[in-house]
Amino acid sequence: MSKPIVALVGRPNVGKSTLFNRIVGRRLAVVHDRPGTTRDRLHALAEWSGIPFTLVDTGGIEILPQTVATGRRPGPERVLAQDSAPFIPLMRAQAEQAIHEADAIILVTDAISGLTAGDEEVADILRRACCPVFLAANKADNDRLRQDALEFYQLGLGTVYPVSALHGTGVADLLDDLVEALPSPESAEPEAERDTGVKLTIVGRPNVGKSSLLNRLLGQERAIVSPIPGTTRDAIDTYLEWEGIPITLIDTAGIRRRGKIGPGVERYSVLRALRAIQRADVALLMIDGVEGVTAQDTHVAGFILEEWASVVVLINKWDAVERESISVAEYTTWVRHTLRFLDYVPVLYISALTGERVHKVVPTALDVHAARFMRIPTGELNRLVRDALARHAPPSKRGKRLKIYYASQPRVDPPTFVFHVNDTRLVHFSYERYLENQIRAAYDFPGTPLRLIFRQRDRRSAGK
Repeated sequence: MSKPIVALVGRPNVGKSTLFNRIVGRRLAVVHDRPGTTRDRLHALAEWSGIPFTLVDTGGIEILPQTVATGRRPGPERVLAQDSAPFIPLMRAQAEQAIHEADAIILVTDAISGLTAGDEEVADILRRACCPVFLAANKADNDRLRQDALEFYQLGLGTVYPVSALHGTGVADLLDDLVEALPSPESAEPEAERDTGVKLTIVGRPNVGKSSLLNRLLGQERAIVSPIPGTTRDAIDTYLEWEGIPITLIDTAGIRRRGKIGPGVERYSVLRALRAIQRADVALLMIDGVEGVTAQDTHVAGFILEEWASVVVLINKWDAVERESISVAEYTTWVRHTLRFLDYVPVLYISALTGERVHKVVPTALDVHAARFMRIPTGELNRLVRDALARHAPPSKRGKRLKIYYASQPRVDPPTFVFHVNDTRLVHFSYERYLENQIRAAYDFPGTPLRLIFRQRDRRSAGK
C-alpha cells in the first residue's frame, strides 16, 4: 500500500464510526445508537500534520456466547449487537483482517460504561498484533469521565487518550502521537490524484448479489455476504488497478422503494447508496436473473440516469436460471423492453457465485467509461444532422416548422450536444429522441447517456 493503514477496532457501540467520521472530516460511515450498525470494513483517506494515511472502520468485535457458537438462539441479554447477531462471526473476521493489514491500531472503548469484559477480550486479540496500539477512551465529554477513563490503563496497552469523537476533544492529541508512529508512505500521492480513477458503483435492490460481485472481482472476502437482505449498510470503497488503470469499486446498500425504507439505519444506508450513484462514472446495475426486472429495478435505473452516469446492466444468478425456458436473446429483448430508456446499455449475464463471465464486467465498464469522452467533430456532426433532417423533417406546429441552424458538442463526460434552433418551443420530445438515435446510429456511445440542449437563436442572428 502506498499509505500506512490505521484500523479502528473495539466492541460494539463504543463510537468507532463517529471517530472515523471525525478523523476523515466527512460523514462517510452510518452512525446510529443501535449496536452492530457497522458490519463491513470501510476505508477512507485521512491526513494529519501533512501525513496521509488510510483509516479503516470496522464492525464491533463481540465474543459469541456458547449458545450462539453451538447454533442455539441466545437470549437478548447475551448478545449486544442483536440486530447483527447473524453476522457477528463475519464482522469479527472483517475486523481481524483489518488488524492483520494495519500499520497502527486504535482501540476504541467507552468511558461512560467503563472497562468491560468485552474490552479485555478485544485487548487480548490486539496484544498479538505486530504494530503499535493506541487506546482511545471515547465519550469522555467532561472532566469526571476523563478522570474515570484512567481505569483503562488496566488493559496494559500503554497511554490512554480520553477523547470525545462527537465533540472532537482530545482527538488531536491522539493523532499527534499516532502519525509519529506510522511508517513513511512509499509514495505520497495526494488524495486528488487517487480520486482520478474510474469509479464503478455497484447498485441494485437488496439481495441481488452486489457484495458477492465485489468479492469475486477482488478475489477476497472484502464485504460480508449473506442471504439476508440489507446486509450491507455503508458504501464501501475499494481501490484496485486493472491493466494499469486505477479503479474505485463502490459497493452499496440495496435500494428499496421509498415506502419500504425503514427509519434510522436503513434510511441512512440508502442515502449513502444514492450519494455513491452521484460519484459514479459507471454504474453497474445488478438485477436478479431468477426474479427478472422489477419495478424497483427501473426506479434504481432512474436514479442513475438522473445523475447522468453511464450504465452496464448485470443479470446476476444466471447459473440458477432455467436455460431451456428462455434464451439469452429473448431475455435481453425482455430486459430492454422493460428498461425502455436503457436500450443503449450493454447487458451481461453473470454469476457472482460461480464467477461465470465476471471477467467481462470491468473491461465492459471501462469501454463504457471511454465513451463518455468521445467527441464528434463539428463538421461531421452537422453533416449528420443535415442527413437526419433530410430523412425525417421535423413536424410543424401551428404552421411553423422547427429549423436547426447548426449543432456542436461543447463538452464531454457526458457527451453534450447543443442545437441552435429558430424556436425551442417547436422541439417535440419524439424528435429529440429521433436525433439522439441518429447520433447513436453513426457513433457508438455504449452505456452512456447523451445530453441534448436546444438553444433559440436570437432574431437578429436568424435574420442574417
